Amino acid sequence: MANRDIVAIGTSAGGVEALMYLAQRFRPDFPATVLVTIHLSSQFPSSLDELLSRAGPLPATFADDGARLRKGQIYLAPPNRHLLIEHDRVRLGSGPRENNARPAIDPMLRSAAVCCCGRSIGVVLTGTLGDGASGLWAVQQCGGMTVVQDPHGAAFPEMPQNALDRLRPDHVVALDRMPALLDSLVHQSAGEPQPLPVGIRYEVDVARRGEGTMREMDRIGRRSVLSCPDCQGTMWEIDEGDLVRFRCHVGHTYIAELMSLALDESLRRALASAQRALEERVALARKLQHQASDRGQHHMADTWGAKAGEYEAEMQVIRKSIRRMEAVAAREELSKTA
Repeated sequence: MANRDIVAIGTSAGGVEALMYLAQRFRPDFPATVLVTIHLSSQFPSSLDELLSRAGPLPATFADDGARLRKGQIYLAPPNRHLLIEHDRVRLGSGPRENNARPAIDPMLRSAAVCCCGRSIGVVLTGTLGDGASGLWAVQQCGGMTVVQDPHGAAFPEMPQNALDRLRPDHVVALDRMPALLDSLVHQSAGEPQPLPVGIRYEVDVARRGEGTMREMDRIGRRSVLSCPDCQGTMWEIDEGDLVRFRCHVGHTYIAELMSLALDESLRRALASAQRALEERVALARKLQHQASDRGQHHMADTWGAKAGEYEAEMQVIRKSIRRMEAVAAREELSKTA
């Protein structure tokens, strides 16, 4: 029986330092392929591959589509592409953003679960928000091993804590114990393959090709009353244990907390747009009022003046709503840091 020879690591804020720590401590004969997705900006070039290669014995490279997987190699998700695997090769996906990220951690972990079942080890390290919890659930459902960094020692505990809140991982360890644990796990025989949960293979395909169908979404979830913040299409609710995700048939995906943030941002944009439109209507109404007054059309001038007053009153309501939203957001941010 094969060993657990696929290690898929997801991280975000604070992740470069955590990855450097692990890279320094991998054995030269590490008998597994290491996949890494970290939320990197697509606007700036990254030298993370060079940093990790110099830090330890395993070579690191940004993955190329179609590259054959090799043990003792670190493959990094390139900016703006999902890192996936299929059989013994790397696949780079152009599907929609998940949890407002591409590359996203969940698609990588799901693809490891679909491809390798019990051979896969899913790892979530330091980071913010909730990317990775759904992918770990998929790895666990397919017979793989799940590992989460102890949030108490993480530079940014939100992402590992979110994973702990939604599933029971096989191991929760501090970063300084992670190298020894991974070295032990990759020498174990793979777990027994489990039946694939409905929808996981479909979601991996969408992450790769960016093509989804409403019919398939009806099969794996239930229609929600919410609209997608990205494309304004219908969203479906997908239950994964204690985790609820929202996904549109285009493929945009959010966990519940990120869905709330995305809807808040959509509301802010809508309110700002409404405020601009009302400001323009006030300016136009005042201009028409003055023009009518200059021509001696006093009834018309009064009419335009009244309309301008109505628009200004509506604009004040919008401004108050924006200020209330900003105050609520500030209080929530303060409570997180308290």
